[in-house]
This record gives sequence, structure tokens and C-alpha cells, in this order.
Amino acid sequence: MGDTRLAPLVLSEDERRRLESWVKRRSTAQGLVLRARIVLACAQGGSNLAVAARLGVNRKTVSKWRARFAAGRLDGLTDEPRPGVPRTITDAQVEEVVMRTLEEVPEGRGFRSPQGHLRAWRAAETVHQGQLLAASEHGVA
Repeated sequence: MGDTRLAPLVLSEDERRRLESWVKRRSTAQGLVLRARIVLACAQGGSNLAVAARLGVNRKTVSKWRARFAAGRLDGLTDEPRPGVPRTITDAQVEEVVMRTLEEVPEGRGFRSPQGHLRAWRAAETVHQGQLLAASEHGVA
């Protein structure tokens, strides 16, 4: 039986599908997978302590992500901005590059070689460094 002091966590069908897809997809960041599992377990009912025991995490971790989801829904599960220079690329852009690298086959090849992954990584790193250089030239960095 669930803790009656906890706010009920009710998911829409869209939210449930999205959380389940995050859990199933191999390319999803593991921190986000854990948060999705916590929210899905909380939606099934039970106290923070019961959910924590079932998932092998601390009760405070469950409490934090239950509250963040209740306040911000799916957006509440993403990482908060970190101190420092603001990012120039979005999480969606990063995810797109990772997904394309992992799922698309380069033209004329049956696979992407380790050297191909390295070239793609270096190209992305060069773009990022170029953005940092441009920011520093404008006094942002």
C-alpha cells in the first residue's frame, strides 16, 4: 500500500510511453534511465522507501526525482544547467549526433570503423572548439 502522505503520481499515456522508451533505448544516458525508472515505479504506487529498495537506490534519490517530476513533469527529469559558459548546442542536437553515429551506416560500408568514429568525434570537437573560440573573441568566455 502506498504512503498516503505522498502526492499521487499519475502519468498521461504520452508520458508513460516516453519514459518507457527512455528506459528501453540503449543510447539514453543512464542517469535519465534511472530517473525514468523511478518515476515509473512511483506511478505504480508505493512509498519512496519501497521504490528505493526495489530499484536499489537511496530513499532521498526517489524523493528528489518524484518531486522534480511532479513540479516539471518530463522536463523536470533533465539535468539542470551547470555553472560556466552557457552551452552552444542543445541536448536534442547532441542526441541527434549520437543516434546518427550509432544507427546510420556510412555510404558504401556495412559498418563504421573505429577510425570513422574517431573522425566523427574529432569533427564534433573541432566545431565545439570553434564555438568556444568565437565566444572568447566576443568576450563571452
